[in-house]
Amino acid sequence: MKKTLTALFALLGLAVPAAAQETLTVYTYDSFVSEWGPGPKVKEAFEKECGCTLEWVAPGDGVAMLNRLKLEGRNTKADVVLGLDTNLTAEAEATGLFGKHGLDVGLAKTPIPWADETFMPFDYAHFAVVYDSETMKQPPKSLDELVNGDPAQKIVLQDPRSSTPGLGFLLWMKSVYGEKAAEAWKKLQPRILTVTPGWSEAYALFTKGEAPMVLSYTTSPAYHVIAENSTRYKAASFTEGHYLQVEVAGLIENSPEKELAKKFLAFMMGPGFQDQIPTSNWMFPAGQTSASLPPAFGELVQPVKTLLFTPEEVEKNRRAWIDEWLNATAK
Repeated sequence: MKKTLTALFALLGLAVPAAAQETLTVYTYDSFVSEWGPGPKVKEAFEKECGCTLEWVAPGDGVAMLNRLKLEGRNTKADVVLGLDTNLTAEAEATGLFGKHGLDVGLAKTPIPWADETFMPFDYAHFAVVYDSETMKQPPKSLDELVNGDPAQKIVLQDPRSSTPGLGFLLWMKSVYGEKAAEAWKKLQPRILTVTPGWSEAYALFTKGEAPMVLSYTTSPAYHVIAENSTRYKAASFTEGHYLQVEVAGLIENSPEKELAKKFLAFMMGPGFQDQIPTSNWMFPAGQTSASLPPAFGELVQPVKTLLFTPEEVEKNRRAWIDEWLNATAK
């Protein structure tokens, strides 16, 4: 009996504990991981596939996320960063934190040819001024009409220092007005109700009726049609064209979970992730989906022209253009 117990205790002492489940930490923006965003379903689908834990960290909007990453440097806890856009990729790559994704760039379905070996796109849409058709019967038909319109009809914008839509609108203004952008900002200033840190805050003010216009996306009305069966909120079509946003993700080169990060990026380009984009993130998917887009997406504004600076142009000029905006809109 003693020998049996001794042998049993010996076996127990040699038993190897079960391997700890891997955890992938993904930095992203706040609306992505909200209860109505794609984050919860993406997490569920990926965890089922990888047998791991996916942990979201949402420091704010896209520019705020990059700012945090730059502060953390090589001490960052991120394994993947999801939610930058092409306006930030050159600056992000310059940190030296990102590695090559190793995916076939041909998987990307975007309005512009994709060749980036560091970042892969997961969705896209053009920026637009979204308006409340019940309170605004004659919306602006151009950026120039917005800039020179009735100051009593306000718009909510986002801060280009913390928000990718805010930065996108600043670049939209710059691409249309060039050296006269400061003058255009001064003219627009009386129409700006407020400038919020991110998209979520701005859109909430708009839908609460604080202003008849908000800077959002051509795809935003699809949400109201599909989720609310309402055509009240519409996107204005601008004659100068619309600025494009392509949102991307990249992996941290020195991440201890680099292989898992690569698996996530590959998963991101397939239906398990992409099926959530049209009706959770309310953007166009940039990868493979299992079904066609809902009919409401076929009724959206089609920009007459796509406006877009290269990542290198934005990296070179972003600070100067933000300073120009600050000086022009200072009260």
